[in-house]
Amino acid sequence: MSDVHRIQLLSPRLANQIAAGEVVERPASVIKELLENSLDAGARRIDVEIEQGGVKLLRVRDDGRGIPADDLPLALARHATSKIRALEDLEQVMSLGFRGEALASISSVARLTLTSRTVEASEAWQVETEGRDMEARVQPAAHPVGTTVEVRDLFFNTPARRKFLRAEKTEFDHLQEVIKRLALARFDVAFHLRHNGKSVLALHEARDEHTRARRVAAVCGAAFLEQALPIEIERNGVRLWGWVGLPTFSRSQADLQFFYVNGRMVRDKLVAHAVRQAYRDVLFNGRHPTFVLFLDVDPTVVDVNVHPTKHEVRFRDSRMIHDFLYGTLHRALGEVRPEDQLAAPAAVAPMVRATGIEAGEFGPQGEMSLAASLLERTASEPGWSPPQGAGYQGGAYSPRPAQATPVAELQGAYREYFAPLAQATEHSMPQAADDIPPLGYALAQLKGVFILAENAQGLVLVDMHAAHERITYERLKIAMASEGLRGQPLLVPESLAVSQREADCAEEHQEWFQRLGFELQRLGPESLAVRQIPALLKQAQATRLVQDVLADLLEYGSSDRIQAHLNELLATMACHGAVRANRRLTLPEMNALLRDMENTERSGQCNHGRPTWTQLGMDDLDKLFMRGR
Repeated sequence: MSDVHRIQLLSPRLANQIAAGEVVERPASVIKELLENSLDAGARRIDVEIEQGGVKLLRVRDDGRGIPADDLPLALARHATSKIRALEDLEQVMSLGFRGEALASISSVARLTLTSRTVEASEAWQVETEGRDMEARVQPAAHPVGTTVEVRDLFFNTPARRKFLRAEKTEFDHLQEVIKRLALARFDVAFHLRHNGKSVLALHEARDEHTRARRVAAVCGAAFLEQALPIEIERNGVRLWGWVGLPTFSRSQADLQFFYVNGRMVRDKLVAHAVRQAYRDVLFNGRHPTFVLFLDVDPTVVDVNVHPTKHEVRFRDSRMIHDFLYGTLHRALGEVRPEDQLAAPAAVAPMVRATGIEAGEFGPQGEMSLAASLLERTASEPGWSPPQGAGYQGGAYSPRPAQATPVAELQGAYREYFAPLAQATEHSMPQAADDIPPLGYALAQLKGVFILAENAQGLVLVDMHAAHERITYERLKIAMASEGLRGQPLLVPESLAVSQREADCAEEHQEWFQRLGFELQRLGPESLAVRQIPALLKQAQATRLVQDVLADLLEYGSSDRIQAHLNELLATMACHGAVRANRRLTLPEMNALLRDMENTERSGQCNHGRPTWTQLGMDDLDKLFMRGR
């Protein structure tokens, strides 16, 4: 046999260069590994100096614990680490790096110098290596307590990789993004960045609420903080905190999304799915939400060793995490009222302190339960009764006792349930500014489309159709929750060929399907029959919907497709039931609509995610007319 086809051990140099392909893609990859090492070493200040986008030089200096002189050569060896000792340590990893490959991989494709001193040592020591020979040279050096890693001439010995690097500015932008992401993960550490001799970033230690908010503004922009909700919720040993952007502060791409699990930045499809569901009917089509969120869990319930770059994690109970995230964010967005938006939400104390159902005890499939809890809570408020017949008159509620509204009748009677604003109570402007409600009082109607109102801040503009559409939509959801879903048996049951896993999943979730109006029967190991579907979805493709739901249940542990279809139908009904353009409203009717907006969930956006109102403050108006110049 030819020697070409014989099995042989790779040389250490080639093995490290192959490993470097997993870890070192560009200068940003190098800086990520070096910064994570500094943070794991307990650093409280990290200084980063870059030249030519990181290709010529990357220098990271920290004030951490340092590395003993005898350990310096080992620091550049593969599979050598101080962060794990046994297999059990991998079940509760809290350090950012732990596999001992980063420095070895970097040194195989660059000229690397590592200088370090521990607090016990009287002097520092330095180790140097170049990719050509991988020989480590150790010598004394001058250095304070801590470590400096200097990486020069990245990919000097692998020209093919160097050709794939982009322009200097592009590489530096990627590198700066990595530093910002880590700076959000560790508010207790100061970060300083210089590029080509110029200071670019100076983030000081942030230990209180005010300085943390200032760092978020420095990284994400002041506009994000002004349009973000603070979140802080803990349940069953899982804590979620941070900031979520209002639906009106969305982006054309997912470039302002920061999610951390136990301080580790991750991009996880389960997390992305939960967040997307929470923003489902408040974001305009094609827009992306913004958030900076931190999830703290027991390290034994999350596996961080599932990807070479450790960008992905695996949760032991993924369904619980998914539902917790969805429930928390769904409620937080639902609790937003106009007064919260006017008060610069991120500047006020966290408003979400939910437990139980509202903290995400039910997943997306429990949206009706969430709405039902809202129904129970709101029913206890003075002057409130559920929508029923003509008793609801756009803000003037009927004093009659509440009755269950048959959902099956909604399609034919929604105009009666949500009659146009007609019999609202006359409001008079109060003398004291403190008595003015958030959206103020109506002044006039413009072109039969917009309501002009005056509040304490200035002028409020309201799209009356969009606002009434959201109000009607939320009332319909509450009415449905109060009665539940009615199923409609199929004259001819539809058979469905599925995998054995999907059939088992259908049996496991049979009770849940029944609550949503479906009746599924298992005919065989890989066969199901759909015998009943929700009455409101009689036009839907039942078998296709069931298949999609089962696929979601297997991947995420939950599904919101049925609820999404129902909500789409309710949204269409709400759109037709809302006041139309060119409908002339009286001042009492306009004021009643404003009051309803102040008391309705998600009233800042219509069912399609468009804003329903905007504020023009006195400063804004002064600028328009160049007053005070």
